[in-house]
Amino acid sequence: MNTKKTLYMVVPCYNEEEVLHETAKRLKEKYASLIERELISAESRVVFVNDGSKDKTWDIIQELHAANPETFSGINLARNSGHQNAVLAGLMTVKDICSMAITMDADLQDDINAIDAMVEKYHEGNQVVYGVRSARDTDTFFKKFTAEGFYKFMKVMGADVVYNHADFRLMSARVLQELANYKEVNLFLRGMVPLIGFQSCNVYYERAERFAGESKYPLKKMLAFAINGITSFSTKPLKLITTMGFIMSVVSILAMLWTIVVKIAGASELGWSSTVCSIWFIGGLQLLALGIIGEYVGKIYAEVKQRPRFIVAEFINNTGKNTEDKQ
Repeated sequence: MNTKKTLYMVVPCYNEEEVLHETAKRLKEKYASLIERELISAESRVVFVNDGSKDKTWDIIQELHAANPETFSGINLARNSGHQNAVLAGLMTVKDICSMAITMDADLQDDINAIDAMVEKYHEGNQVVYGVRSARDTDTFFKKFTAEGFYKFMKVMGADVVYNHADFRLMSARVLQELANYKEVNLFLRGMVPLIGFQSCNVYYERAERFAGESKYPLKKMLAFAINGITSFSTKPLKLITTMGFIMSVVSILAMLWTIVVKIAGASELGWSSTVCSIWFIGGLQLLALGIIGEYVGKIYAEVKQRPRFIVAEFINNTGKNTEDKQ
């Protein structure tokens, strides 16, 4: 086996029956091209990770493996673990049998043709290659505004993330071994991978429309994902609470002095509106502070329990061997 050229594609899938056959078809064609050009070895595989799908996704993965065991493999998680955990499950399963791994979603929005450039950059010595969107022309105004705002806000919060990069990336086996040392339950791979270090570069591509099916990231999940990313990689929100508390203390002292001056001047009749607004404002800040602290306490609670991030119920590979694992 040429371990220096063995590529494993990790493709997380959740209810992707509408697009999976087309995704498999395009990836098979791409693999044939890469093998012909000798950029990857014939032992390379595409690994679909079924993240507790409720449709026929796992049945399709099994069919693809049975028809083309030399190309397709499958991982079936015991339950829905979430996108980030599904990606990690795939990476941790293949880290000892590949020399490089690429993660991409099954919806064909990531440009499969960018894989060539990623592999070439790897052979040039890069251990991590990030797939970065060159533009957001296909996004709605709201999506573009919120997404770009998220990356900028993450930078302000001190998190090291690659601008306009999602989870389309190549990592070497060495990087995967180091990633295995990160044991946190609250996963945010876009922030974790840059922390590992090693030589890296970007490959730019244009993101397409979803081929079929519905987005698995509605606004509610996107907001939750953003909050998880911020609180997992930055303590600045906690520092902001301290800053707000200091500012409110100064404002309170000034207000007290103003009240004394007004009392001495004999004009102590104060308005109802200012009193009510002050109470609501301070109360709102207190609830916000408690909410931010609660987010961090909740993360500590999840981490100290050390529950498995995912459980692999079945791994079908061309060796004919099924395995079980949990992390």
